Amino acid sequence: MPEDHDWEAYKVPPTRTPVSERTTSVPNPVNFFQSAFSYVFDAPVTFVREWIERWQAKNKFYYYHQKFRRVPDLSECLEGDYLCYYEAEAQWRRDRMVDQEIVEIVRERMAACKQREGPNQFQNCAKEMELLAQVTKAYQDRYGDLGYHGNARTCLMKQKHRMMEERKAAQENQS
Repeated sequence: MPEDHDWEAYKVPPTRTPVSERTTSVPNPVNFFQSAFSYVFDAPVTFVREWIERWQAKNKFYYYHQKFRRVPDLSECLEGDYLCYYEAEAQWRRDRMVDQEIVEIVRERMAACKQREGPNQFQNCAKEMELLAQVTKAYQDRYGDLGYHGNARTCLMKQKHRMMEERKAAQENQS
């Protein structure tokens, strides 16, 4: 490459952009409205938002992982204690939702394993299959046949009847 450049062929752009000459002495109304909007609307809103963000940064509050205290079971409530009945019912509903999510998570893991393993799913996903069987059996034992309108009282009665049947079967096996 030659060292000296042909300055006429490759013109260098100017180093500074020239400032346009104002043709009138009247101020531009757009600039006036922009600055008025900035001071009247934008500055106060920005100040309040920054103040709120600073306050929230100091006082972090996390909305997830809400922990409820465990309340007495329905079998531990006194006769006529309606507040205890209500709390036990709410606790039962939370427990049922948690158990439903556990079953769903295990089912999703099982489906992912089947998708990942393909034809070898029966030997490579045996643990997931066994876990899914255990979880669904436990869920069915506790909440099965309650229907959509099941509540803590019917669930408690179902568990009581199951325990009585198991006790009766154990006595018959001993005899």
